[in-house]
Amino acid sequence: MSTYSRLVRFLPASSSKPVIGEPVNADQDVGLATYAGEPVEVEVFSGQSVLNPGERTGRKEIIGKLLSPLAQAEVGTIRCIGLNYLNHAHEVNMAIPTVPVLFMKPSTALADPHPAPTLIPKAFIKDDAADYESEVAVVIGKACKNVSEEEAMDYVLGYTAANDVSSRAAQFAQSQWCYSKSFDGACPLGPALIHKDAVKSIAELKIRGSLSGNTVQESNLDDLIFSIPRIVSFLSQGTTLPAGTVILTGTPAGVGWSASPRKLLKDGDEFRVFVSHGVGTLINKIVEEK
Repeated sequence: MSTYSRLVRFLPASSSKPVIGEPVNADQDVGLATYAGEPVEVEVFSGQSVLNPGERTGRKEIIGKLLSPLAQAEVGTIRCIGLNYLNHAHEVNMAIPTVPVLFMKPSTALADPHPAPTLIPKAFIKDDAADYESEVAVVIGKACKNVSEEEAMDYVLGYTAANDVSSRAAQFAQSQWCYSKSFDGACPLGPALIHKDAVKSIAELKIRGSLSGNTVQESNLDDLIFSIPRIVSFLSQGTTLPAGTVILTGTPAGVGWSASPRKLLKDGDEFRVFVSHGVGTLINKIVEEK
């Protein structure tokens, strides 16, 4: 059994050194609370990473700045599964895939929750095609290779929330998706990492995306085409997934590019990704790069 249910990585109000810990109030949505300027008290662990958090120190700190649960140096290449919700495949009029669709983001795409902004790069502003994708992210806790579906969950540490920010014009100008989804800050992650033991059934996880106060995506994970054990097993065939690997599991129906009229990300917008069971709300302001 895990010694924690959820962890956050943050800068304390009293220090500039990142700290790992568990929020004292189990019912507090860390993302909403820090956004509102409410104090979030955290029981500090001795470790420096959610991959090896260590033990409870008995010390408590107040979050000064919320960080991504993992640092850029820890995640390596971010694996992303495309077209993995049944209703999303229907809305974009694409055939249901028979094997998982994989693309990747570099570690430089990883970004913190609010107050870190999500930038629309100046090279893409003219396209007016910036889009959101609410996602449940899986974090691998120990290196795995050639694992079966039955073994896969033994290698999963837990879950957090992500936004697979995309430039649709660039995406559909190519057969490969990496270029349009890999710019700096195009993968906000957080606010909390929940241990896999905190979720009895993955299908019960709920995800919701909100654009400037309006709910645009909402689903349970029972709409996934490929389950999380299937994804982990598939990605591990012939390829080592190191500890710290982040896997984005796909986005539910409701992306902005497919809406009528389209609901694209604009300068000044705010996008929120909520994931249940304690992950909380990932919040990012949208800013056009100057």
